[in-house]
Amino acid sequence: LAHRDPLTGIANRRAMNSILHDAMDNGGSFALIMLDVDFFKRYNDTYGHPAGDRCLIQVADALQRSTRQSEDVVVRYGGEEFAIILFNATLPEAETVAARVKQELKLAAIPHQASAVNAFVTVSQGITCSAPAKTAEQIISDADAALYRAKESGRNRWAL
Repeated sequence: LAHRDPLTGIANRRAMNSILHDAMDNGGSFALIMLDVDFFKRYNDTYGHPAGDRCLIQVADALQRSTRQSEDVVVRYGGEEFAIILFNATLPEAETVAARVKQELKLAAIPHQASAVNAFVTVSQGITCSAPAKTAEQIISDADAALYRAKESGRNRWAL
């Protein structure tokens, strides 16, 4: 229970930290996608917090439909920020998942009139891969930096 997000039912930040550290300790490779719901504060301001909660649940569901296999882990990192851990994934495989995320959200068609980029809810995504010389924190930081680049270049996209 301590490793689950109470709203969405998916893994939480504590679970993610534990999973990443275990993967690093065991020499496992993985790709990490950090995602942020575009203009979520505006969403809450427009539709209210109960609708915002429903939106986050729908986003979590879309992310879970986008993963490759049951071993991949979808995480609610905090607020409107999510992550996907893709074990033994290359960057191209991670980009394929990022494209699926975009497609799944397009199909979910969650209205977002207050978004500056789309009439529906979208996400920005930052992608990175693990490397033996990097700590889990450095990998998260790299994915966050890529997420920032995706936002800076217009949102509703991913960056490496």
